[in-house]
Amino acid sequence: MQWQGWLTLAVVLLTLYAMVKELAGPDIILMAGLFTLAAFGVLTPRETFEGFANPALATIGALFIVSAALRETGALEATVGRLMDRTRSERGGLARICPSVAALSAFLNNAPIVAMMTPTVIDWARRRGLSPSRFLIPVSYSSILGSTITVIGTSTTLTVAGLMSESGLEEMGFFELAPVGIPVAIAGLVFLQCVAPKLLPTRHEPAEDLGDRRREYTASMIVEEQCPLIDQTVEEAGLRHLPGLFLVEIGRAGHIITPVGPDQLIRPNDRLVFAGVVSTIVELQRIRGLVPATDDEGPAPIHPEHRLVEAVISASSPLVNQSIRDASFRSVYDAAVIAVHRNGERVAGKIGEIVLGAGDTLLLQGAPGFLRAHRNSPDFYLVSEIAGTETPRYDRAGIAIGILVLMVLAASLGAYPVSIAAFLAAGLLLATRSITGRSARRSIDWSILVVIGASFGIAYALQKTGAAEEVAGLIAFAAGSLGPIAALIVVYLTTLLLAELLHHNAAVALMFPIAVETASLVGADPRGFVMGVAIAGCCAFASPVTYQTHLIVYGPGGYRFTDFVRLGVPLDAVCAAIAITLIPVFWPF
Repeated sequence: MQWQGWLTLAVVLLTLYAMVKELAGPDIILMAGLFTLAAFGVLTPRETFEGFANPALATIGALFIVSAALRETGALEATVGRLMDRTRSERGGLARICPSVAALSAFLNNAPIVAMMTPTVIDWARRRGLSPSRFLIPVSYSSILGSTITVIGTSTTLTVAGLMSESGLEEMGFFELAPVGIPVAIAGLVFLQCVAPKLLPTRHEPAEDLGDRRREYTASMIVEEQCPLIDQTVEEAGLRHLPGLFLVEIGRAGHIITPVGPDQLIRPNDRLVFAGVVSTIVELQRIRGLVPATDDEGPAPIHPEHRLVEAVISASSPLVNQSIRDASFRSVYDAAVIAVHRNGERVAGKIGEIVLGAGDTLLLQGAPGFLRAHRNSPDFYLVSEIAGTETPRYDRAGIAIGILVLMVLAASLGAYPVSIAAFLAAGLLLATRSITGRSARRSIDWSILVVIGASFGIAYALQKTGAAEEVAGLIAFAAGSLGPIAALIVVYLTTLLLAELLHHNAAVALMFPIAVETASLVGADPRGFVMGVAIAGCCAFASPVTYQTHLIVYGPGGYRFTDFVRLGVPLDAVCAAIAITLIPVFWPF
């Protein structure tokens, strides 16, 4: 091996060290490694940037948009959310949540699914007096288990598929991983149902204790005809044990029902009056058909781009000493007042009749330009948007699901390559206004694309310089006379270790050329080894910092690093045992 190979190995080792030590983000570290190889002439300019032209990158970007559209239309909440609402126990919740998330993750990028499901699961758990920490790790793990079934389930498998195309191997089939992925997913789901409850912690979400979340309001919500809570009791609807929120009264046909008993039925056009913290009011608004009542006691106008905003009235504001109705607030500011907070207390009474004073905090439903127009307005001391308050486009949910089905059929039946099918689906979702252009751009996680593109370049350098062959020789030597099975075990476990230490995409990109060379040295077909790299790169559960779905649930669940280790290590072992046993059966050596 010449100096270029030794330099490449040194760069890879330094890259591994920097990522383990978290000296910078994986995207920055890998780009630094890539450009180091380019600076020393190991890679030509074309080879340096060729990874960023790989169809896998474009496919992942398009799938981010598809997943975001399903989230923004409320399609996932309308399906998985309804399944969850039918159970109230912890084990029943796990039995409904985990298989549903796994099934969705087989056909959608798993990171957006977990991002969408996290607030939904937290809301469901809170309404039933359960700790969200009992469910969020299983949500992340289920999404990974499901993603092993198809090539589009996660960026990790798409990265391997892209590398296969570049190396001249036959392209990975849409369901090629399924013979091993399905048994792995089933075993993992059984583990989450039977073993995980004994290992999961019970913790409160840290965000519940933040000061701004403790600000209390009184807010009214109108029950529309399509609301799924209709004809359910308050107890069944999960409105009795809301964290930091209390159902004060129900207004129905001019009559007031108070106190509200747990067996009270919810009827169409009821006005539900809640008192409590803004974070739970925000979650209520995401229930279909439950919309805020405003100054005229009618429902607030719903628009997909409307946001909830908090605004503090200034002493010089023309709103001071005027009622909300007399001030014509909605027409002047293009925003509807939902609730008012004053001097540490919620302000009761009809919204339109509340006389405002300096220092009052208003909870508003504002048009997209409200924050920009009034951030520096002398009428308000402070204007801030509340995160996560987008109104789902429920009227487009059916369209979004239909486009997803068409995409899966087109890719699985071979009508179009996966990349083209994903882009056609994204284009149709934009054309049907299931997602806005702004939301589509924001949905793409550029850091993941940079990690994958840079990893492709480094992987090519390993192969080009002969460094991969040298490492493969060490693996073949370690396997000794035990043959291809022992070599597969070493490759799988090495990939798993790297995936626990690094970003999963980086791990599979670095191990791909090593796996191919190892298979060649032991006289085996490389395809089985490549599939082992793909599955091992996905099924790494013990580290919360090396994969995006783990990071999404880490904070909201109030988890510690050891929570993932305690649950992830045995699940790693279960998946490894099944995968190593089945890979030689379906991809004979």
